[in-house]
Amino acid sequence: MMKNLDNRIKGHIFALFSAILWGTTFISTKTLLRDFTPLEILVTRFLLAYLVLWAIYPHKLKSKGLKEELLFAGGGLTGVSLYFLMENSALVYTYASNVSVIVTVAPFFTGIMAMIFLKNGEGKLNQQFFIGFLAAIAGVFLLSFEGTKMHLNPMGDLLALAAAWVWGMYGIFTKKIEGLGYSVLLYTRRIFFYGLLFCIPMLGIYDFSLDFSRYLKPENLFNIVYLGLGASALCYVIWNSAIGYLGAVKSALYIYLIPVVTVVFSAVFLGERLSGKAFLGVLLTMSGMVISEWRGGSRKGESRKVVER
Repeated sequence: MMKNLDNRIKGHIFALFSAILWGTTFISTKTLLRDFTPLEILVTRFLLAYLVLWAIYPHKLKSKGLKEELLFAGGGLTGVSLYFLMENSALVYTYASNVSVIVTVAPFFTGIMAMIFLKNGEGKLNQQFFIGFLAAIAGVFLLSFEGTKMHLNPMGDLLALAAAWVWGMYGIFTKKIEGLGYSVLLYTRRIFFYGLLFCIPMLGIYDFSLDFSRYLKPENLFNIVYLGLGASALCYVIWNSAIGYLGAVKSALYIYLIPVVTVVFSAVFLGERLSGKAFLGVLLTMSGMVISEWRGGSRKGESRKVVER
C-alpha cells in the first residue's frame, strides 16, 4: 500500500515537472522559427535527444517481435512526428491562441480512447471528469483570448484538433508499452527512433536544409540544446514514467497546466501583465484539473516492475 502511494506521488511530481518545462518551451520554438522550419526543429531536437539517451544508457532493447515493435512505432508516429508537425503546421494557418485552446483537449481524447483501448479499468470516466474538462477548457479559453476574439480558421483549427487526438493516442501507446516491462530509457529511445524514421518521407514535402551555420548562433544553439535535452530527452522519459505510475488519463490532465505555466512564466520573466481575466483563467484551469483528478473510480497507481533487456 505504501509503495503504491509513493508511486502515485512520484507520478504527480513527474507529470507536473513535464508540464512546467513544456510550458516554457514556446520562447525557444518561437526563436528558432526565425532560422529553421518546423521539420528542421523537430528532427534536430529529437535526434539530439536520441543520441543523448544512447550515451546515458548504452544498452540495446531486444523486443519480442513485431507486435511490440508496432507499439513502439505507434508511439513514435503519434507522440513525435505527427504531433509536432500538426501543431507547428496549425500555427501557419491559424492563430496561436486557437491552437493553445484546441490542443488542450488532449486529456479528453485520452480519456475517451482509454475507454476503448485500455481494459484495466482506467477508462472508466465519471461525471467529474467531464465537469473538470469543461472548467479547464473555459480557463484556457480565458487565458488564450485575453483581449482578443476567437477567429475560426478551418484548416489550422482542424490540424490542432488532430494534434490533440494523436497526443491522446500517444498516451495509450505509452501505457501499453510500459506494461511490457522495459526500462523507460530504452523504450523512450526506441520511440524517438521511430519518430525520426517517420520524418524521413516528410523531407521531400517540407523544407529541410543542411545549412549548419545556423547552429553557430549562440541563441540557436542554446534553444536547440534546451529543446533536445530538456523538453525532449528529459521530459519524455519523465512523462512516460508518470504514465507508468498514474496511467494515461491522469497524466494527461496535466496538459491543462501548460498554458497556465506559459502565462505565469511570461508575467514573471517577460514582464507581461497578468490581468484579472487571465487570473480567473488560471484558477478555472487548475480547478478543472483538480475536479477531473478527484475520481473515485480511477485506477490506483501500481508498483512498476521494470526489467532491463
